[in-house]
Amino acid sequence: MRPPCGQPPRPPLPTWQHGGVTAATHSSLFPQVPESADAVLDGLDPEQREVAMALHGPVCVLAGAGTGKTRAITHRIAYGVRAGILQPASVLAVTFTNRAAGEMRGRLRQLGAGGVQARTFHSAALRQLQYFWPKAVGGDLPRLLERKVQLVAEAAARCRIRLDRNELRDVTSEIEWSKVTQTVPADYPAVVAKTQRDAPRDPAEISQIYAMYEQLKRDRSLIDFEDVLLLTVAILQDRHDIADHVRRQYQHFVVDEYQDVSPLQQRLLDLWLGDRDTLCVVGDASQTIYSFTGATPDHLLNFRTRHPNATVVKLIRDYRSTPQVVHLANGLLGQARGRAAEHRLELVSQREPGPEPVYTEYADEPAEAEGTARCIRDLIAAGVPAGEIAVLYRVNSQSEVYEQALADAGVPYQLRGAERFFERAEVREAGIALRGAARAGGNDSLLDDAEGLPAEVRAVLSTKGWTTEPPAGSGAVRDRWESLAALVRLAEDFEQAKPGATLSDLVAELDERAAAQHAPTVQGVTLASLHSAKGLEWDAVFLVGLNEGMMPITYAKTDEQIEEERRLLYVGVTRARFHLSLSWSLSRSPGGRAGRRPSRFLNGLRPGSVALGTRGAAGGGGIERGPGPVAKRGRRGPARCRVCGKTLTDAGEMKLMRCDDCPSDMDEALYERLRDWRAVRAKEIGQPTYCVFTDKTLMAIAEAVPGSAGELAGISGVGARKLDRFGTAVLAICAGETVEEGLGEAVDEV
Repeated sequence: MRPPCGQPPRPPLPTWQHGGVTAATHSSLFPQVPESADAVLDGLDPEQREVAMALHGPVCVLAGAGTGKTRAITHRIAYGVRAGILQPASVLAVTFTNRAAGEMRGRLRQLGAGGVQARTFHSAALRQLQYFWPKAVGGDLPRLLERKVQLVAEAAARCRIRLDRNELRDVTSEIEWSKVTQTVPADYPAVVAKTQRDAPRDPAEISQIYAMYEQLKRDRSLIDFEDVLLLTVAILQDRHDIADHVRRQYQHFVVDEYQDVSPLQQRLLDLWLGDRDTLCVVGDASQTIYSFTGATPDHLLNFRTRHPNATVVKLIRDYRSTPQVVHLANGLLGQARGRAAEHRLELVSQREPGPEPVYTEYADEPAEAEGTARCIRDLIAAGVPAGEIAVLYRVNSQSEVYEQALADAGVPYQLRGAERFFERAEVREAGIALRGAARAGGNDSLLDDAEGLPAEVRAVLSTKGWTTEPPAGSGAVRDRWESLAALVRLAEDFEQAKPGATLSDLVAELDERAAAQHAPTVQGVTLASLHSAKGLEWDAVFLVGLNEGMMPITYAKTDEQIEEERRLLYVGVTRARFHLSLSWSLSRSPGGRAGRRPSRFLNGLRPGSVALGTRGAAGGGGIERGPGPVAKRGRRGPARCRVCGKTLTDAGEMKLMRCDDCPSDMDEALYERLRDWRAVRAKEIGQPTYCVFTDKTLMAIAEAVPGSAGELAGISGVGARKLDRFGTAVLAICAGETVEEGLGEAVDEV
């Protein structure tokens, strides 16, 4: 069979050379519970074993992507419980998503430590708030507001401020950020100014909306998710008897994804702990991608300062990805800057070599989607399960073109971010049907010809829409079938792991899984945003839309915002076990201007590209963004194309420093803003537009995106006089700022 997209087939997973360690994510679906505490430690590598046995005092686990951090901390808890050192009810493990908490509960149950509480911060706080509210405040707990957008819209209307859909979403996010950073409405404008936060509206207006939103909640006896944390913190601070009660209940704490803790969550954790240090945290500063929610890696990076006697363990053995994928991930972080980059972990792959990452440039977005769908179809034909393939993009709006392309190619897919598996209507209906069949036993005619558990399940679910072959196309019918097919596969795995299991046994297993949100795998290519892919992994990952303006996203302006975008791409790269494809397109639509350029983060990593100011990674030829060889004037020898290296003689080509037919790395949106500004400016001074700047000069500016007067002066066509007259306005436009009419005249007068 032809290898898919030029890549060899997937080899078997290796084991760690000294301890028989296998990739944690490829363990059996129904493993046997370890017989003893020591058996819990079997299969851990030396660093993971050190984590598992560090049961006293503060512990900090710095865990790179794919290094088995969840395996290490769940085995740590299970070992402590099985050895009698930790009481299950005294341990609280907290993380950030219901999926992660469900996975942790499932693993702990499989290790014989099912009594341990594993919850999100919000879930743990809500349980405490519900329990202590009557004692601390009296009466019933206010009703929880599930979605705050509608109330924010009403608050804005009452303030006579009009918000479109995007502004409404952004203002809602600002309110959430304010609350987790413990910023009250009156202080919001000052905090925005102090932190240089890019507010989506006038900070005074947001402050006004925020205050009205809080007033509406009080009037209607409502609380939101952020209030759950705030109120729990307030009660624990004010009522020492309640705080003591909680501390007697929970004596050992484990925090996963500690780099994502917000100031408010850290305050709650401190109150849970009191003056104790029985805390284990695990995280990776290089995977901090939620700063817009108030998350900060500072708590992780400062852990050893706060706890000088802490045990610190670094996990760098990557069991997930091939050396080729790990090399790209390390190279990506090798160009990073900032405090998180200074604490980056250099991963070491424990797997056999695999194919090199594939870089593909497409003419336009539909071509990129169709090409991606073809490669996915080839992978599936070569034996890679559809459920082990993912397409990851920067924003959710990018999914539509890939949904269509996969449907046209006959490839099943699922959108990540939909409702939880056990909350789907078809899954609930299937559970009711299976429970009824289990109660009826031999009296159910549906089971007359069914032999064995899988056959019984197939017979029952056939009445709910399951068939031996999937329905054609996509949409709700296919989604329903995929959910039922996942239950059928689960029954097959369950029967294989536990021969002789009955339908009642399976129903009990489903109940336990539903309680833990431990969902089975739905077979279909996953379409997901990079943010929602955090914590997941696949055999094959396609990172698409890697264009400047999308990666990094156009509104990432500051150095820290740019670095977070780089970390987001790093998270995407490290989701891949074996196959990794990275692609971009030269235009948005067929026939459009081919002016896009690939992400700057790929410079020095993709073949033929050069990294500017890198630490180590480099290449030959390709695109170089920034002032480059035209930063200074003077005698420099012949001008050469910065893309292909050819000597330039045409004046227009020399202005752009590239051949006309070489790919442009121009920022199209910036070019259009410059053209609009030029038209207004030319009208103001009563001269033709070319007297301000020629089209070629504007193109050169849009390609170089100068950040200083010196860089702008280095562009052919920008002389000293034009720099004086127009430089301030042009640099402001390049920085994404709004330039008011008449700015050029003001510069002239100066």
